Amino acid sequence: MAQKEVSHKKAAVLGLQHLLAMYSGAVAVPLLIGTALHFNSTQMTYLVSIDIFMCGLATLIQLFRNKYFGIGLPVVLGCAIQAVAPLEMIGQKFSINTMYGAIIVAGIFVFLIAGWFSKIKKLFPPVVTGTLITVIGLTLIPVAFQNMGGGNAQAKDFGDAKNLIAAFITILIIVVIEVWAKGFLRSISVLIGLIVGTLIASCMGLVSLKPVAEASWFHLPQFFYFGVPEFEWSSCLTMIIIALVSLVESTGVFFAIGDLLHQDITEEDLKKGYRAEGLAQIFGGLFNTFPYTTFSQNVGLLQLSGIKTKRPIYWAAGLLMAMGLLPKIGALVTIIPDSVLGGAMLVMFTMIAVQGIKMLTKVDFENNRNILIVAISIGMGLGVTVYPQIFQTLPQTIQLFLGNGIVVASICATLLNLLFNGRSGANK
Repeated sequence: MAQKEVSHKKAAVLGLQHLLAMYSGAVAVPLLIGTALHFNSTQMTYLVSIDIFMCGLATLIQLFRNKYFGIGLPVVLGCAIQAVAPLEMIGQKFSINTMYGAIIVAGIFVFLIAGWFSKIKKLFPPVVTGTLITVIGLTLIPVAFQNMGGGNAQAKDFGDAKNLIAAFITILIIVVIEVWAKGFLRSISVLIGLIVGTLIASCMGLVSLKPVAEASWFHLPQFFYFGVPEFEWSSCLTMIIIALVSLVESTGVFFAIGDLLHQDITEEDLKKGYRAEGLAQIFGGLFNTFPYTTFSQNVGLLQLSGIKTKRPIYWAAGLLMAMGLLPKIGALVTIIPDSVLGGAMLVMFTMIAVQGIKMLTKVDFENNRNILIVAISIGMGLGVTVYPQIFQTLPQTIQLFLGNGIVVASICATLLNLLFNGRSGANK
């Protein structure tokens, strides 16, 4: 179904809204890894800003559909959060250069197997895709709640009244605009919520301009900034496994957006989408940043805004690249308090879960087997999200797969559907 285009001015504002929705998730990865590997302030500045630049470049690679790569859907790419622990382990056990060598190898692997991996479409009928998208939304909700409380659940001020007030005011603003506003104003409800929420939070002393003052004005990305990549087999294998986990998550996002656009996602679409992620990961290794994957956060924003064309995403990609080159401008976004972001996230992530539930309404629940598929898969996905350590006695390689609730739900739903419905269950 063709989507109505918006003007460039409106698209730029919508693009900024997409950027703000994913920014905290994108910045979290370099901050976590840089801190774990004891980077100095200069190294950290490079890591964060060039990572933002690469988020924009990776998004463009995915948006620009061509003969060889790019799914061409309104998606935003960011750092794969599931890669944090393995990358920290590789960097500490071997070296930073080994870490980037493993990222490059994993990216090449993804690019090469994209055609074969795309055949999993046959394993994703509505009962599986609906379950997967529901779990994606539900597993993100605890992240939103943690941010609403202040970001760090171990901090003494977690759940402080100021944080809760800022979070709930942000939610209230978004809800009010969604219910009573019309037209373009309604489509940027999340952006308005974030801006007004931040202004109110600043009055309560929750906003600091220190990151802006300390950031530099300009710098360029460099190949092999931290050194020439080195290759070690176990590190490469670890990152290949993480890449496969990311592909499963991205598959769910592709199907979710396809459902929003009333567009069938074909094997060819998946192949080009996977190849784009592989290329993005290779560039991440070359520029000494991280693996990049399709972000699920922005799916809820597409639903909320009602604007589902690619033009705002092109703006988001361009703004990300510009902010990566201008660290002082990029630092402006970091002043948004976690509690304000958490309030906006709660609305967006819940929308993803609701979209998955809508997809499940197409499933034949007169068939008790389908009820079991959905029930067990959602139960396992949420259980692993809350207690990932349940598999801590298993080998490390298996833990990399089973420590992710979305992947566990995908495996359960796919295997149970094959067991109960077989290939004939594709349309049930």
